Amino acid sequence: MIKVGIVDTTFARIDMGSIAEEVIRNNLPNSVVYRYTVPGIKDIPVAAKKLIDELGCDGVITLGWVGKTLTDKLSYVALSVGLQLVQLMTNKHVIDVTIHEDEADSDEKLYEIAVDRVKKHSLNLIKLLTGGRESLRRYAGMGLRQGCPDVGPLKTT
Repeated sequence: MIKVGIVDTTFARIDMGSIAEEVIRNNLPNSVVYRYTVPGIKDIPVAAKKLIDELGCDGVITLGWVGKTLTDKLSYVALSVGLQLVQLMTNKHVIDVTIHEDEADSDEKLYEIAVDRVKKHSLNLIKLLTGGRESLRRYAGMGLRQGCPDVGPLKTT
């Protein structure tokens, strides 16, 4: 049985955790899903590590929301470094799904980006957990995007 962790925040402007949970439960029906909600993005790395270490999660998807200020962006850098350390310390995939407030000019577009990114990365985590290191190989260099339309490869071989 595959155990999947989801970490989300109260700072986010939509409930990304429920979106990820629905995608995982619908596409990996025999999995066990653990959810851990924290206040903000700097709290995400320890939550991801606890899900792996204490609950035995095989992989984790983290769902962060970054504001528009320089302070927010620096907090994202701290989150990113922390998640890299968690992956290296645990040898488990931690898929970072982050929405940046300045990615869109309207709340509606930001919502669309967030939903698309969460869904696509939830499926990416499922592929990594069920298909191993070769699971995404056929998509290499295809210009796939999460949160935006795919751009396609520059050149096909």
